[in-house]
Amino acid sequence: MRKFINEFKNFAVKGNVIDLAVAVIIGGAFSKIVSSLVIDVIMPPLGLISGEGSLADHQWVLRAASEKNSEIVMNVGVFLQNILDFLVIALVIFLMVKATAMLKEKVKNEKTPDTPQKSVPTKDQELLTEIRDLLKLERK
Repeated sequence: MRKFINEFKNFAVKGNVIDLAVAVIIGGAFSKIVSSLVIDVIMPPLGLISGEGSLADHQWVLRAASEKNSEIVMNVGVFLQNILDFLVIALVIFLMVKATAMLKEKVKNEKTPDTPQKSVPTKDQELLTEIRDLLKLERK
């Protein structure tokens, strides 16, 4: 049991799990912002264009209410709103991933020079190389 607890503690304290938790919390908050953008900013002009008061309230009535049965409707407007939410979130994530990749590439290029500089030996280095080679010949 102690081994299981230690394994769980190591798993829970690792950076990846904590990073994931932070990402989920920020993602939830970001989702609220995007939903507000779609509901409060994008949908009203679309409702105005379509002639509806609000596009999110647009419904298709499949069966009208009667004494025995309740009304059956398809909430098409809510579905369109959710599609727009998804598209906005997907676009922002795509742009963030693209920007991150560009930044990583820029940092990578700054760390490694494009062409390695070949050093030209100085006169002293050439003279020392000659002396070394002569000493090697004498030892043979």
